Amino acid sequence: MPYLTKPLILLLCLIVTGECRKHGHRVRRWTGTVETQKHGTSLAKKPPDVTKSRKMKTEHLLKVDDHDFTMRPAFGGPAIPVGVDVQVESLDSISEVDMDFTMTLYLRHYWKDERLSFTSSTNKSMTFDGRLVKKIWVPDVFFVHSKRSFIHDTTTDNIMLRVFPDGHVLYSLRVTVTAACNMDFSRFPLDSQTCSLELESYAYTDEDLMLYWKSGDESLSTDDRISLSQFLIQKFHTTSRLAFYSSTGWYNRLYINFTLRRHIFFFLLQTYFPATLMVMLSWVSFWIDRRAVPARVSLGITTVLTMSTIITGVNASMPRVSYIKAVDIYLWVSFVFVFLSVLEYAAVNYLSTVQDRRERKMRERARSQSLPCTCGISQTRTMTMLDGTYSEADTNSLAGYTEEPMVPEEEHEEMHEVPEKPEHMVVHLSVSSESTTTKKKKSLRTLNIIQNTHAIDKYSRMIFPGSYIFFNLIYWSVYC
Repeated sequence: MPYLTKPLILLLCLIVTGECRKHGHRVRRWTGTVETQKHGTSLAKKPPDVTKSRKMKTEHLLKVDDHDFTMRPAFGGPAIPVGVDVQVESLDSISEVDMDFTMTLYLRHYWKDERLSFTSSTNKSMTFDGRLVKKIWVPDVFFVHSKRSFIHDTTTDNIMLRVFPDGHVLYSLRVTVTAACNMDFSRFPLDSQTCSLELESYAYTDEDLMLYWKSGDESLSTDDRISLSQFLIQKFHTTSRLAFYSSTGWYNRLYINFTLRRHIFFFLLQTYFPATLMVMLSWVSFWIDRRAVPARVSLGITTVLTMSTIITGVNASMPRVSYIKAVDIYLWVSFVFVFLSVLEYAAVNYLSTVQDRRERKMRERARSQSLPCTCGISQTRTMTMLDGTYSEADTNSLAGYTEEPMVPEEEHEEMHEVPEKPEHMVVHLSVSSESTTTKKKKSLRTLNIIQNTHAIDKYSRMIFPGSYIFFNLIYWSVYC
């Protein structure tokens, strides 16, 4: 028992000593905090604000506050050269009605401003966003003939400024611009259009600012994935020239030119093919019986109205130009063919009515009047002579025939009872020559064609398709 008492006492002393040390440490920490709050001194230093210190260093390096950046670099001296290059991101739309196009591009400017030069041991550039652009001088380039334009601002303004130690500056921004394009629709839809996006300084003439393409034709780059639904982009190229304004002077102007060729397949399906079908449908009436008036009239009116709808639909999506377009020629010629097919049936119907009236009058006249003389010739031969198709042998065979009038049987019996002196009549028909007979046959044949309405439909079946095929050959050889 005495042996266990001593270790327990020793262990208890160690525990009490440890607790006293912990309590003393907590008192010192609390006292230190209080002392810091009283005297305003900190035991640990705060880390420096890198953003603020960097900002002060940047302003000091660029000397923004030491210069007047409302004036161009080298003010009063030679013109400052400003190089430009463009990367076309997308060609969004082409509008024939408004005669404009919409393009999204990256526009970059290059110039040197010695006021922005700074010393750097590493010779590295400094990059900033759009907030610094408002404090320094930048070129005032604008788009000539632009209708709408804006700088993208999602999620922030798409502006980048990069300054090099020797004062060279790169200024880049992402812009979408809608500009006018003078289009010629005389060959529409088999046309090609050339549009231009023009860049120019608004305030500085060529004596103050020289605008040029930084790398010539290589200053313009495009995305290979750019495509349009109705056009094929053939080529992009750059040009430059001077533009003169009578009140302000000469300015450097840069051009981004691109050529577009229209896809024809869409218009073949929507315009040319339906118009051709309507013309061919109008020819069906030539094979319909001329007495089927409702069928032929309804078919003709339907094709005419359909052609009118096609013409109206095409012109609704086009600007109101004062000249004739290629599609107008095709549609209006097709409309004329359809309209002529309706007129053809009107002519057939009219001639049929006239012919029926003549035949009716001839039958009534034949019933009311008797023929004066048969000359002993059979009825068949007599009608043949009246029809005018007799020959020279028939003429010679008429001599010596006795005149026998056509009378009723009762009168014929009375005549036999009273004998009278028979009278003889010789019919003299002169045939001049074979040429006269040929001319008569030709004139009769022409008259027969006019009077025979079936012949008009028969010739229309050949004339209308042949003429339309000939027109198509000329049309596509000229415009393709």
